[in-house]
Amino acid sequence: MDQFSAMRTFRQVVDAGGFSAAAVALDMSHSVVSRQVRQLEQALGAQLLNRTTRRFALTEVGLDYYRRCVLILDQVEDAAQMVQHHQHHPAGLLRINAPMVFGIMEVGKWLPDFMRAYPELKIDLVCNDRFVDLIAEEFDVGLRITRTLPDSTVIARRLCQSDMVLVASPAYLQRHGTPNAPAALVEHNYLAYSLALQSTELTFTGPDGVVTSVALAGNLQSNTGMVVCDAVRAGIGMTASATFVVADDLRRGELVQVLPEYRLHRRELYALYPQNRHLSPKVRAFVDFVGAYYARHRWAF
Repeated sequence: MDQFSAMRTFRQVVDAGGFSAAAVALDMSHSVVSRQVRQLEQALGAQLLNRTTRRFALTEVGLDYYRRCVLILDQVEDAAQMVQHHQHHPAGLLRINAPMVFGIMEVGKWLPDFMRAYPELKIDLVCNDRFVDLIAEEFDVGLRITRTLPDSTVIARRLCQSDMVLVASPAYLQRHGTPNAPAALVEHNYLAYSLALQSTELTFTGPDGVVTSVALAGNLQSNTGMVVCDAVRAGIGMTASATFVVADDLRRGELVQVLPEYRLHRRELYALYPQNRHLSPKVRAFVDFVGAYYARHRWAF
């Protein structure tokens, strides 16, 4: 016997005032309704209804049981409605992890629009440049800009790409000269982002398709790209940076692309989220929103 189904049937009999009316409301036969109530009484070991040929009456224990059935069944219904609401209306806490530079320079541009679109969400955004285990640290979604993704149990959705460019300030190039080939970079001060996979080696693809790798050195490395780029803007040296960081500087002429005819490996922007059979509406809404935002190329210069 399905006890919840029998409880619903019993409640409907009481609410409708009889077995026949309950059968109509439940779209069941009279015999099925009667059998479910009888099986419920047998399972409980108590008589819930006093029956006659024309009407019925609740026993004392039946009245108490009916009241508790109403409370339980209403709570079950409320829980189901809550889940359905969340399935159609993203709500609750959404925990997002992003790299520090990306969080500072990009997320703030579109996050307010996302929050206006989904006012029932509460956002917890954590930005840092260390390795973060999304599952262990209980993040719903992470944003990553990288060339390669490690094997993982999370889902990765590619959102867009960001070119990498070698940049320096005009003042630096005026003092130290402008290199005309990758090999000439060994004479320059290269400032490194230490968390990059190969922080002091750059691989270029030339206009003829030839690939060249150059090991570089300099007097500054940092685990935050913001410090490195600030030093480059100040004329201390040059660095390779994602275009989302330096596009505005390049447009204004405050930085200059070095060796523009040579290409560096591109980086990809990914949204990462745990594998679940049912992707939560809040994560789906976030990933779709960010994907739509970056479907338009944002970092041209």
